Amino acid sequence: MTKALDIVFLGLSLSSSWGNGHATTFRGLLRALHKLGHRITFLERDVPWYAHHRDLRDPDFCELRYYDTVDELRRNHQRDLRRADVVVVGSFVPEGRAIIDDLASLCTGQFCFYDIDTPVTLARVAEDDCDYLARRQIPYFDVYFSFTGGATLERLKSEFGARSAEPLYCSVDPERHHWTGSTIKWDLGYLGTYSPDRQQTLEALLLEPARRLPDRRFVVAGSQYPGDIAWPNNVIRIEHLPPAEHADFYSRQRYTLNVTRTSMIAAGWSPSVRLFEAAACRTPIISDCWPGLDSFFPASAIRTASSADDVTGILLRQSDRARLSMAKQAHSLVLTRHTGAARAREFTSVLRQPRQMRPVLDLNIESAA
Repeated sequence: MTKALDIVFLGLSLSSSWGNGHATTFRGLLRALHKLGHRITFLERDVPWYAHHRDLRDPDFCELRYYDTVDELRRNHQRDLRRADVVVVGSFVPEGRAIIDDLASLCTGQFCFYDIDTPVTLARVAEDDCDYLARRQIPYFDVYFSFTGGATLERLKSEFGARSAEPLYCSVDPERHHWTGSTIKWDLGYLGTYSPDRQQTLEALLLEPARRLPDRRFVVAGSQYPGDIAWPNNVIRIEHLPPAEHADFYSRQRYTLNVTRTSMIAAGWSPSVRLFEAAACRTPIISDCWPGLDSFFPASAIRTASSADDVTGILLRQSDRARLSMAKQAHSLVLTRHTGAARAREFTSVLRQPRQMRPVLDLNIESAA
């Protein structure tokens, strides 16, 4: 697009990265769109758990506004939403179904959905157990942007009726994620909020290696871990790590571990933002295995593991030369293909495509409630 666009995002959170990965994703994309000259507004539900942990209160790349209820959103922001060139609703927005129904009849510009949780969303939608999106609403979006690529994009169209499904993967900001020069402190680290479906893999690929290698140092950073987890003595725990500290955290690790949620593994083509952050910091990555991983990082740029034996073998036997060569390749790939600037260009490029006729919204369906 050649003209500056007026873009409104409604997302889970921009102001707080506490307990969610949405904020980091939105920050990188919106910052890059702002640099391209577009006008950005972000509307966020004002909820106490994010209000108490805000680490970005006054962004310089967009206007951040809060609302308390859907009715307040209608009253106070209707004019901005109606005149916007593009309105994007994100996954996990509270009362998203009601908001989408309002916007589908209100928006005069392009109306899009950005799913940062696509496999989770589609599983819930299929069971009619998704409070932020209904199956019947999917065809109303001009573009359904998805964190997950591969076969899921065709499934969105053939099974769920999306008129256009495009990948818009997570990204990294090289100005904020880069090698800091800090001395290595840990042999292996992990950054991620607690998730039950990741815990077994974290146990196998980090906690068990820590038990087997008591002279090595490990670290796990992230919130919401249960109090009954038996952390080995050589595993340091960091309860919450603000985004501003991610680069130094990665720079202090010989290797970092990537662990993928079960639903993301099943869908494939679902890279975590932590992969790109670590690579941008030149930190070598050990990852669990999932379909499509090699389309982002070839085998020469990453190590995969499925057991504690795999991890301990890498830590004990891979040379520093091989380790650094792997990190260099991953770093080059990320800076070329997976920055916020790259995603912003992909986003606006999709919006150039001709729009299809939007169906008439039927508000008399019970599932809209």
